[in-house]
Amino acid sequence: MSAVTFTTGFDTTTSKSIVNQGFLLNGKQANPSGGITRRGRLARTFVVLSLTVVMAAGFASQSGAGQVEASTAPSYEIVVVAPGETLWSVAAAYGSGDVQGLVNEIREANNLTGFDLQAGQRLRVPLK
Repeated sequence: MSAVTFTTGFDTTTSKSIVNQGFLLNGKQANPSGGITRRGRLARTFVVLSLTVVMAAGFASQSGAGQVEASTAPSYEIVVVAPGETLWSVAAAYGSGDVQGLVNEIREANNLTGFDLQAGQRLRVPLK
C-alpha cells in the first residue's frame, strides 16, 4: 500500500493521510472499466485499433507513402561493332552530351570488364 500525505499551508499539524485503496465512487469500490465486461473491453480495444489503422492509412496516403512510380526500364538499341570501332566511338555516335557517361552505361549494360571490343560483337546501347 502507498500513503500520500497532503500538507495545507505551512502548518504540518493539520496534514491528512490518505491510503491508496483503489477507485472509490460514493464510498463503494468502482470498476475502473466503467462496468464494461471483458467482451466489451475487447470490442472497445478492437474499435480503437481499427480507427488507428484507418487514420494511419489516411495520413500515409496524403503524404504520398506507398506510391509506386511508373517503371522506367531503360530501352536499348542493339549495335553490331564494325572493325576498328571503339567503345568511345560507339558512345559518341549514339549519344549527345556526356560521352564518358554513356561509355560507362554501355559497359554496365553489357557486363564489360574492359574497354576492348571485337568486330561483330553485339552491344546494347541505352537510349535516353
